[in-house]
Amino acid sequence: MSPAMLNFMPFRLMWILALTFTLTLLTSPALAHPYVNPATGSDRAGPILRGFDKPEKNWLPGHRGVDLPLNIGETVLASGSGTVAFAGIVVGTPTISIDHADGVRTTYQPVHAHVSVGEHVEEGDAIGILGHPTTKFPGLQWGAKIGEEYINPLSLLPRPTIRLKPLN
Repeated sequence: MSPAMLNFMPFRLMWILALTFTLTLLTSPALAHPYVNPATGSDRAGPILRGFDKPEKNWLPGHRGVDLPLNIGETVLASGSGTVAFAGIVVGTPTISIDHADGVRTTYQPVHAHVSVGEHVEEGDAIGILGHPTTKFPGLQWGAKIGEEYINPLSLLPRPTIRLKPLN
């Protein structure tokens, strides 16, 4: 092989990889519909009382969700369409979990359920009311996971549009 041909090989390989990546994006199914904030129904995160702090190992301390401002007795909404997987008490805390078609399970605490296991809910449907805190943290505790992997539930919301403006 000539030296000119050897120099051309990496360029050709990069071009093939770029074309393959583009075709994969064009033929992949559309991304799942973004979720909504279960405290407000908005597609914006809004204020956060306590953020996501995923522990290195599932048994270590951390915070596997986010705490959103909501008053006791206010309505909690389904953050996305799905099927109620659990509605009951977990270690003294009223809890609802919803399985979504994209493989995500969202969890809401402390929430007194207005829904039953097996019931289908749509994004934004009222699923219960916020109960009294069972920890030292107020508000709605919203969690999400895929399989056994906890994810930041805020990552389910659409990314905000950031616009930079000139200073003058």
